Amino acid sequence: MNDGHRLSGPLPDPAADAGHPEGHPPRVGFFTDTSVCIGCKACEVACKEWNALPEDGLDLLGQSYDNTGALGASTWRHVAFVEQRAPAMGGAPVDLGMPGIGPPPRSGDGRARTVGEDAENRAEGNGDDDAGALRWLMSSDVCKHCTHAACLDVCPTGALFRTEFGTVVVQDDICNGCGYCVPACPYGVIDIRADNGGAFKCTMCYDRLGVGLEPACAKACPTDSIQFGPLDELRERADRRVAELRELGVDTARLYGEQPDDGVGGDGAFFLLLDEPEIYGLPPDPVVTTRDLPSMWRHAAVAALSVAAGIAASFVVTARRRR
Repeated sequence: MNDGHRLSGPLPDPAADAGHPEGHPPRVGFFTDTSVCIGCKACEVACKEWNALPEDGLDLLGQSYDNTGALGASTWRHVAFVEQRAPAMGGAPVDLGMPGIGPPPRSGDGRARTVGEDAENRAEGNGDDDAGALRWLMSSDVCKHCTHAACLDVCPTGALFRTEFGTVVVQDDICNGCGYCVPACPYGVIDIRADNGGAFKCTMCYDRLGVGLEPACAKACPTDSIQFGPLDELRERADRRVAELRELGVDTARLYGEQPDDGVGGDGAFFLLLDEPEIYGLPPDPVVTTRDLPSMWRHAAVAALSVAAGIAASFVVTARRRR
């Protein structure tokens, strides 16, 4: 996770590693700026409409506007609503968690204050005015399309594959529903659909990418909270945005999932967060769950050779005794 310093390290090329020939399209992805997310759920609706996903039902979770709860087989975009109560004087906000409904902090003219105005208000020592004020942290979550994708490693049928854009896609007609990919995902993204037993997740609208269109969720986002494009360009844009927010006094702004030297080799979908990743339901230090497979296979091979050598030696000893 980036705490505001400059981005470092070249971007990996998972498409080339997967065997796509030289000259394939640049790796693309999502940059989600949660500081401008308004929780409108346009991305959820657009995703469901374009991909013909089943509805999740109309039951609200407690008193929240969140009726989807988490990513799943029929929810490839999920907008989280995290409610926080501002401290009386400095310190960290008190998380009320999801769900929750409450008025946003407001300025003297009754207008909802921006993130930057909140920071300036606290910096000027007006913490008492914020005592008990509520704020929502909103974020549209999605499959991360990891550089080192454990779901690809464990899939026995080849239903999961790496596209020429560097994204990870499930082929519904090849998936046998074994479910190995579900626990393999460090983010808990993939899920099995109960009605047909197949695994499903975000495809980053692979069908749209092939004809030069951006994914439906990014197209529908009214505030550009979800930005789509070549990952190298998005990383530069995200770095500038963090610097901008910090100049406004938002010291908690940080990037998540953009570094190629993290536990999954960097994400194809990364985020600008305003609090710790755990607040948004994201693991603080994700690690590809199959990272130890090579060493495990090596140890297994050594053990198998040792057993075979022992069996061969016993046959030799037995044959000599019989002679």
